[in-house]
Amino acid sequence: MNNIAIAIHGGAGTLLKENMTPKMEQSYMAALEGALKAGRTVLKNEGNALTAVEEAVKQLEDSPLFNAGKGSVFTSEGTHEMDASIMDGKTLNAGAVSMVRGIRNPVSLAKLIMEKSGHVFLAGQG
Repeated sequence: MNNIAIAIHGGAGTLLKENMTPKMEQSYMAALEGALKAGRTVLKNEGNALTAVEEAVKQLEDSPLFNAGKGSVFTSEGTHEMDASIMDGKTLNAGAVSMVRGIRNPVSLAKLIMEKSGHVFLAGQG
């Protein structure tokens, strides 16, 4: 596979450059590069796009810097409730989870729902 491309988005919150130290910026850039590398590695090894997306998102979920997985914002009750979704552009199959707790990588659970269940969207107890 010669021509591959991958794009990621690390969030939609407000991080003002003037409030970020060089060390913080380096941490964010390293985490984003890690996510890109994870997805790119899958693609370079002839993996499919869906797995590349899952692996890239897992890197973001494993980082405390992003509002996903490990870095999720606390609820008003002081817990984490996470959401994730994934979609296969070829088949238009999708899987999603909402309000899940105690899951390291919600994106992998969403993919499992898409591939192994008869459902598209499952939610935890609110």
